[in-house]
Amino acid sequence: MNIDKSIIGVDESVVIELSEKLNDLLANFQVYYQNLRGFHWNIKGRDFFELHVKFEELYTEAAQSVDEIAERILTLDHIPMHSFSNYVNVADIEEATNITKGQECVKHIHENVQVLIKKEKSILKMAEEADDQGTADLMTQYIAKQEKQQWMLRSYLA
Repeated sequence: MNIDKSIIGVDESVVIELSEKLNDLLANFQVYYQNLRGFHWNIKGRDFFELHVKFEELYTEAAQSVDEIAERILTLDHIPMHSFSNYVNVADIEEATNITKGQECVKHIHENVQVLIKKEKSILKMAEEADDQGTADLMTQYIAKQEKQQWMLRSYLA
């Protein structure tokens, strides 16, 4: 049986599925990123100074992840999703609008990151099974960073 191998030496049918899952993750990261921008712009109250800076840190990290995910999809020789209408239609993370209270913003971020981690773990499992170390390594990095972030967010909300 002759199995078609992709440009990275992995079964092409697996690469197609991985690219689809990565595009789904990309859409979710884009909505997450925009939520963070909105929180950064609109935060009010006693925690303004602390959270304004934190939200900027988080959206800067998210922007980097967006770029890395898109580049991984391109490395797999597929096309990254690149329209906001597609992002909103595909993403499980919902747009958060008109939220100005710190606790509520942080709660949304915590929920958004839970969605991202779940998707990343699914991609990680598939990438490991396919012997796609590049995708697996990227997901492992994201999961480790976001699990720590979840701890910090839970601590803030406690």
